[in-house]
Amino acid sequence: MAKSDHIYTCQACGAIWPKWAGKCDACGEWNTLVEETARTAVPGALSAPVGGSKKGKGITFVELSGVGDPPPRIATGISELDRVCGGGLVPASAILIGGDPGVGKSTLLLQAAASLARGGASVAYVTGEEAEAQVQERARRLNASDATVHLAAETDLRKILEGLKVLKPDVVVVDSIQTVWADGVEAAPGTVAQVRACAHELVRFAKKSGAVLILVGHVTKDGQIAGPRVVEHLVDAVIYFEGERGLPFRILRAVKNRFGPTDEIGVFEMVEQGLVETPNPSALFLGEAGERPSGAAVFAGVEGSRPVLVEIQALAAPTAYGTPRRAVVGWDSARLAMILAVLETRCGLSFSGRDVYLSVAGGLRITEPAADLAVAAALISALADRALPKQCVVFGEVALSGEVRPAGRSDLRLKEAAKLGFTNAFSPPQKKVSGASAVKIRQIGHIADLAAAIGVDGLD
Repeated sequence: MAKSDHIYTCQACGAIWPKWAGKCDACGEWNTLVEETARTAVPGALSAPVGGSKKGKGITFVELSGVGDPPPRIATGISELDRVCGGGLVPASAILIGGDPGVGKSTLLLQAAASLARGGASVAYVTGEEAEAQVQERARRLNASDATVHLAAETDLRKILEGLKVLKPDVVVVDSIQTVWADGVEAAPGTVAQVRACAHELVRFAKKSGAVLILVGHVTKDGQIAGPRVVEHLVDAVIYFEGERGLPFRILRAVKNRFGPTDEIGVFEMVEQGLVETPNPSALFLGEAGERPSGAAVFAGVEGSRPVLVEIQALAAPTAYGTPRRAVVGWDSARLAMILAVLETRCGLSFSGRDVYLSVAGGLRITEPAADLAVAAALISALADRALPKQCVVFGEVALSGEVRPAGRSDLRLKEAAKLGFTNAFSPPQKKVSGASAVKIRQIGHIADLAAAIGVDGLD
């Protein structure tokens, strides 16, 4: 019996199956298998045996001890974007930027393209989602229409590559990769095969020509970049543009970077004229200064090389139903359940009859374990209806035993707190603390010590 030349590829995870099914067993998603031809399922696959008769040029190996020059950088003129990229754009590199619809990806890249063009770079902006007139109208609103940016509205990969080979730009922006299609791939635009093939060809062009390639990617309902993970492996950097609807703050966060750190963030504020850089995000996230109510704790965090102070708000209200509700914004819900369990077990505090709401003010998402102690302080303060000491910051990791573990870069956290006028701090035990003599430090070795410092002694 002849073997079928058709396969079925999951549009959510990229898994390949020999026949159609309603559910992908690899990722558990329903109705995501799409029929594709086997020859286009894996673009670039070898068409001849490895041990063929043709002899190619052998590869050259070098020693690890060799010292090479650091990659050159192209400054975009937007310092927050340069910070996240590791100091600027690297020639012959590919960057993938993802984010929710309407968060400002196209606005940021158009501002960056205009800034690069004003600096003398040749920039090509290819849009597959909008007409040229729409992009031109946005450029006028952003005061970027005077920049010499080469604009084209096209989705055919062949035409895009031909135009880029003639123009020979220094920077190429493609918005977005899901709209580009290749005529040699028998699949609809936006499918796994099309996205993978088009991204592969565009990255090859960037590597050969020395241009910087910036791809815009759609995200799924879970906030991950849509399409197969192989696209993220193809590029040199993956950056997410985050932001809550209704809030003007936007966070640019690197999750992969072959030419720089992966924990840096850039902070922007969305205004009528576009995105404005925020060099001091702590003052932005803290809002108005003054005495804070019960349930509020200021966390002294570190994002990359930048200290960030942010307010964590908690509310513990009597529940009206049999099962208390737990709602979290900007933090991990599983970690909140762990902190609640530690408070109930190690401190004797009961949250079983209360709905617990936790929110990180300003739309920032915190992933640092050092926020545990600040969350615990906000929860204890909300349960006891007792405010924390005035001008106090909190940081530290909480273990299941109730022990508070040290957090890295404490000096940097305390210096930022002192700069913004904070005079008190709850921190883990440390051997040596320097650089913030203006901050009075109370060392918290156990979660029960935190309850005692707030003035709570076993609430029922």
